[in-house]
Amino acid sequence: MAKILDVQIDELDFKQVMRKIADFCLGKRLRQIVTVNPEFLVATQHDEEFKKILNAADLSVPDGFGLKIGAWLSGQKLGERITGVDLTWEIAKLASERGWSVFLLGGKSGVAYKTAQRLKLVHPKLKIAGTYAGSPEERGIVVKINSTKPNILLVAFGAPKQDKFIYNNRTRLNTQVAMGVGGTFDFISATTPRAPKWMRALGLEWLYRLIHQPSRIGRIFTAVVKFPLMVIWYKIRNK
Repeated sequence: MAKILDVQIDELDFKQVMRKIADFCLGKRLRQIVTVNPEFLVATQHDEEFKKILNAADLSVPDGFGLKIGAWLSGQKLGERITGVDLTWEIAKLASERGWSVFLLGGKSGVAYKTAQRLKLVHPKLKIAGTYAGSPEERGIVVKINSTKPNILLVAFGAPKQDKFIYNNRTRLNTQVAMGVGGTFDFISATTPRAPKWMRALGLEWLYRLIHQPSRIGRIFTAVVKFPLMVIWYKIRNK
């Protein structure tokens, strides 16, 4: 278990993560998965509730090349980088093989549905319990989800809203696994283009996004510049 800016992150490879998720799906209580990136950790420095939720998660995976740099800067090693997009595809594969159902919540209108169709195109046996845009504050949303009896809930409200929604409703949601997925639906549905594989492997996904979505410059600055500086300062301060 690595710890960066007071947030714990599991040091597991992809196969180990999938084994844990499979075990979670066989359980009787909700297990929360968080896909941590540098923006999450920066946000926790002024949001104690978010930090508490990330540290209370049943599984915390490193989604972001910057986390490996952050771990190195703080004198630690971090396991395999696992993006929310790749993890969602593998969860869809696992669910289709085991006969488990998936509910897709969040994203812009129609995007969750398009994502479900794309997942089913690759995994025809996948059971889609439902898709719904909604919002974290919407009344009756938990009842709507529970009525479909999903095994797995994927929430795309963006952080920290998605993670707080899951945590705050953990005793009410009748599902075995719930995971915040951020902008994953946009990538899988092809609403937003994803960086080429070689750029992702080199940790240059941020550059691709900056070129195609210059409006994200603030978020990219946080992840690429602000985050490593915060890690360095944290290490100096705590020596």
